[in-house]
Amino acid sequence: MSNPAKPNTSRLLKQSHSNMPMGVADSYRYWGEDNTVFVKSSDGCTITDADDQTYVDFRLAYGPIILGYRDARIDQAVIGGITDRGTISGFSTDLDSEVVELVKQMCPNIEKMRFANSGTEAVLGAVRTARGFTGRNKIVVVEGGFHGLYDEMMWKSDVDNWDAESGQAPEIASFGVGIPEASREHLETVPLNSFDAIDAVFARVGDDIAAIVIEPILGNCGSIASSQEYMQKLRDICDANDTLLILDEVKTGFRVAKGGAQELYGIKADLTTYAKAMGNGYPVAAFGGRADVMDMINFSSKGVTHGGTYTANIIALTAAKATLTVLNETNAYATINKVGADIQRVLSRVFTKHGIEHRFAGPDSMFGIHFGDIVPSNYRDWKQTNSALYTEFAMNLIKNGIMLEPDSREPWFICESHQSVDLDWLEEIADISMAEALASNT
Repeated sequence: MSNPAKPNTSRLLKQSHSNMPMGVADSYRYWGEDNTVFVKSSDGCTITDADDQTYVDFRLAYGPIILGYRDARIDQAVIGGITDRGTISGFSTDLDSEVVELVKQMCPNIEKMRFANSGTEAVLGAVRTARGFTGRNKIVVVEGGFHGLYDEMMWKSDVDNWDAESGQAPEIASFGVGIPEASREHLETVPLNSFDAIDAVFARVGDDIAAIVIEPILGNCGSIASSQEYMQKLRDICDANDTLLILDEVKTGFRVAKGGAQELYGIKADLTTYAKAMGNGYPVAAFGGRADVMDMINFSSKGVTHGGTYTANIIALTAAKATLTVLNETNAYATINKVGADIQRVLSRVFTKHGIEHRFAGPDSMFGIHFGDIVPSNYRDWKQTNSALYTEFAMNLIKNGIMLEPDSREPWFICESHQSVDLDWLEEIADISMAEALASNT
């Protein structure tokens, strides 16, 4: 099947189906035969597809773009790095410590750090290091969090197929097949913001819990956030049980504040993972924290092993150094937060006009939209929101030139370049898109 309105896209998808499963390089880029997007170019806060339709983009590749696509400050630094240094050597460079020291300026929770190439790698490294330091096995994760694509972290609470009226917790199921049952042996899952649940898991297996791993703001669940009290509870229970607190800031790090979510909460993790906004779209990631924990990475018989051929490559670290310098030394965050707040006000006017109960969640730089009368406090609450209406609204926005993920579990990401967006235009498109969504549901 082809989309007559998108002939180039249809042609590319047909070609891709013969070369890649589902016709895409990442399963989540397949949006069906009519809606899969092929991007021809990107600039600032816009992307242009293969059929020359340009969109204002609030998806931002799931969050890495913090300044804007093709930001000259970053790209020119990378070009200079490639020209003057090369791309990779398999040895250390002066960039290694320069980037870590920049991170330490912005994030007081970091004493020592190691680099990685993706959020998945960063989480894997942090969890392995926590297990090595504590000599324990179990990891506690929170429903609605996403911590990468390795087997252990692919066991999820199946809220999609959960009957909220059943009185039972959602089933823990593998996110696809090919994931051995044995990989869930040491994983414990609790709902966000529940003191009782965290107390219960520590009462049951606390002497074998190496770490709690949590996204403080759920980047794959509409930016539903930990309460201040819950974050303090996690810090306190970890301290009381010699358990490590790992904050997964792959999405929030260098996006919601200079010091990430930990700056907002005023609570330090023992280990933290970073990626995405760290390099404005270049593939760079890291994990780090307490020096005594990180020093478990060593060649002794009781040391943790970490490495990777592409770890701390010159392209990634040059991009990170340039991006972090801009974020640290300019008013980029003030611009991003103002734009995000302004956009929420515009959208709120549209929703109110159409009689839609709505709540925003999370910080201005990555806010979630929930159609309902409460801000969800956990993933199970999200199930009670009108996500079907949101998807209908989002698909209309996309048709009309505003790109976002059509699932309300994905936030709206804001970058510095969004300061150029015409808010009157945005309001008009949102108004039309909601009217169409409501008409189709009557």
